[in-house]
Amino acid sequence: MKTQYPTIKCHIATHYLADRSEPENQRFVFSYTVTIANLGRGNAKLLTRYWLITDANGKQLVIEGEGVVGEQPHIIAHEEYTYTSGTIIETPVAVMQGRYSMQTDDGETFDAEVPPFRLAIPNILH
Repeated sequence: MKTQYPTIKCHIATHYLADRSEPENQRFVFSYTVTIANLGRGNAKLLTRYWLITDANGKQLVIEGEGVVGEQPHIIAHEEYTYTSGTIIETPVAVMQGRYSMQTDDGETFDAEVPPFRLAIPNILH
């Protein structure tokens, strides 16, 4: 019988932090709040994260590590986990995407993909 992995969906809200940014020095600071919803039947522990950020110049930054914001949350079926983190980029617009490596209570691992989302200063895009 094939293992049924929990269904993980992510919602991202981004915010430009003008007070921490220095556009004249190509320093644009953003926060992003991620809500990870476990819509499946089983529980899942977030083990690692992988992010790929591509700025408007095509420069790519990879961020990898254990957990998120110092935690490896155990997300119970039909519950959510929310955290806020941030990043600094060199252009006023970038695209961020990634995945979380998750583990079921049975020890099976799977990836939960985070679709691309935009980091952009307000009113730069129509």
